[in-house]
Amino acid sequence: MRALYLILPILGILAIAYRYYSAFIAARILVLDDARLTPAHVRPDRHNYHATTRWVLFGHHFAAIAGAGPLIGPVLAAQFGYAPGLIWLVGGVCLAGAVHDLVILWASTRSGGRSLAELARTEIGPVAGGTAAVAILFIIVIALAGLGLAVVNALQQSAWGTFTIGASIPLALFVGFYMYRLRPGQITEATIIGVSGMLAAVFFGKPIAASSIGHFFQFNRTELIVLLAGYGFIASVLPVWLLLTPRDYLSSFMKIGTIGALVLGVIIVNPELRMPAFTEFTSGGGPIVPGPLFPFAFITIACGAISGFHALIASGTTPKMINRESDIRVIGYGAMLMEGLVGVMSMIAASALYPGDYFAINTPPQVFANLGMSVTNLPALEAAVGETVTGRTGGAVSLAVGMSQIFSGLPGMRALVDYWYHFAIMFEALFILTTIDAGTRVARFLVGEFFGRAYEPFGRPDWVPGAIISSLLVVSAWGYFIWAGSISTIWPMFGIANQLLASVALAVGSTVIINAGRARYAWVTLLPMAFVSITTLSAGVLSVRDNFWPMAIGRNEALHLQGYLNSILTVVMMVCVLVILASAAIRWIKVLTAQGSWLKA
Repeated sequence: MRALYLILPILGILAIAYRYYSAFIAARILVLDDARLTPAHVRPDRHNYHATTRWVLFGHHFAAIAGAGPLIGPVLAAQFGYAPGLIWLVGGVCLAGAVHDLVILWASTRSGGRSLAELARTEIGPVAGGTAAVAILFIIVIALAGLGLAVVNALQQSAWGTFTIGASIPLALFVGFYMYRLRPGQITEATIIGVSGMLAAVFFGKPIAASSIGHFFQFNRTELIVLLAGYGFIASVLPVWLLLTPRDYLSSFMKIGTIGALVLGVIIVNPELRMPAFTEFTSGGGPIVPGPLFPFAFITIACGAISGFHALIASGTTPKMINRESDIRVIGYGAMLMEGLVGVMSMIAASALYPGDYFAINTPPQVFANLGMSVTNLPALEAAVGETVTGRTGGAVSLAVGMSQIFSGLPGMRALVDYWYHFAIMFEALFILTTIDAGTRVARFLVGEFFGRAYEPFGRPDWVPGAIISSLLVVSAWGYFIWAGSISTIWPMFGIANQLLASVALAVGSTVIINAGRARYAWVTLLPMAFVSITTLSAGVLSVRDNFWPMAIGRNEALHLQGYLNSILTVVMMVCVLVILASAAIRWIKVLTAQGSWLKA
């Protein structure tokens, strides 16, 4: 199968979904109205609530939601073949993921920028609200650990990537100051300065890494975890306009630009997908993803099709910066379609590798030796990129190899394989890091709301001592999980936690729609909620039974604690989600009965 025969129809489906399905939801369910003041105009504090231009906010939102999931998840799920992943990525993002993001962003904006937990409390009831707060806190910590681990693995001993990522932070501070203080409203000027600076950081990163000062930008695993936690803390505490928004906005240019270039590269090069449509591992027994195609492909792909983490951004930073209600459709639905396209390109790049090469990169050597496969192009690829990539598990390296293979197939690019490989590694780290800063800030809001019930100032996002304490607690929690875990222990939990959170968000969204008297349209969120809940709860049960609990009681003492933690947290999260779903169902029955809406619904 040639990639061109897939990418063109996929682009068409995404365009049709945005033009018609999102317009239907916006008109019939959300009833967006630009005459209605948004929270950014009702309570502007220029720290968290700050009206932001549509495309700048689109950049922030896309950068905040698009993390490791759409890059790594589809690559790992390629174990099952390219067909299942592409079908779920396209269908899931149009009918579930983008709907999920759009509805929650609308609900939070209409309620003054409330968090998902507060929406659950006000729309469903106090039991659901309290349970949601506990579940969301567990889930976001695990999600941030999964995302952060991917950054640590990508940047470990990578001076070029570390220099470029590090340079983006002071550059974002300058752009934020320029855009909002030095030259207010001059977005074009700030954009030119910022994008030029980002490109310069990418260009000069390679020679600086190769120079005598390159060792200053090389860090080991522990050092990177500390640096990552420090950045997450600073980004969480500083005013949103100073670092978070401009950095995410600038990063979005590289993210969208690289994915756009990859789409063009696939169209021009038209690589053959050498991975079968379905592999022998669809029934289970795979060396990368434990378990069969159903339900594990769905929790492995995760964010590229639907992501509960997005609900935290859509009810966290973004609704506090919406300028006009009409921006909700572009940002909520449109940004998620863009992330779905990222997942599609990741699947194509991974599937363009020979199966033997793909599994040799993504499995330990001793595991690959038992698969009965042989490598094809891997020795030549390693020579071209100048690194040993065999046994570099986790998905990030195989994606970088796949991307570099496509880019180097363009006219005049054959000699630049090593450049494209290292650029892809840096791109992945940049892609993921922008989710860490926004996610930590959202988690800080949640912790503040929780402590605010005991001491009122904690509940105010602008109270500096509360922001500092909450941020420290959050970064310490996800930093510990990164330090103690690995991709094999964190990613399965991340997938389960992320999809369980999507179930909660869809239940909350359905409740908002029903409470608003639009129950006849609640199928828009109820159908994806049912599918995601069933697949994720099934995967959770199987993961505890076959993976986490055996780890806890196995012979490897180093994994005992991680196994117990994974088992306990997974069970706690599943119980919390069941409580929320049951509470939501009871609420629906009460509302529909009171409205006499059963037949009309």
